[in-house]
Amino acid sequence: MAKTAQHPVLVIMGVSGSGKSTVAGLLAGRLGWDLEEGDELHPASNVAKMHAGQPLTDEDRWPWLESIAGWIRAHTAAGRPGVITCSALKKRYRDVLRGEGVVFVFLEGSRDRISDRLAARHGHFMPPALLESQFEALEAPTGDENFIAVGVSAMPADEAQEIIDRLRLEAADAATP
Repeated sequence: MAKTAQHPVLVIMGVSGSGKSTVAGLLAGRLGWDLEEGDELHPASNVAKMHAGQPLTDEDRWPWLESIAGWIRAHTAAGRPGVITCSALKKRYRDVLRGEGVVFVFLEGSRDRISDRLAARHGHFMPPALLESQFEALEAPTGDENFIAVGVSAMPADEAQEIIDRLRLEAADAATP
């Protein structure tokens, strides 16, 4: 089980289509925490490249990862909990993001399940054709990282509840007298 700080920042990670945005939104809503969509921190050049079906290089990702790390650091330094999405596919990317009070939540699922989800999604800049490159790049978190793995299911609400339960977090409405 992951170590959970009193005011953690949860990094919801996984390949495109794993449900990061949906689960993060549910978590932030239930917990009453700040939410940041990591994709919105991509420079316009990255968005254009992905929209054109071109995988990002490490060089493309570093400024984006630094923006995400800055959001995380601002929250942990202020003792303010938060939820942020980031694919964080490689360990070296997570190394930029990790720190005291940061917990990675790895949404893991099969290529088939996630491919089906991507095919049903509309209006996102990440085309389904790039899914294979995401799985090729994926380095699942290991024991030296502060993480939990949650299987992608049919119900993102169930995934969000599993995260709350496993990390022993308190929903916002439960904290109100």
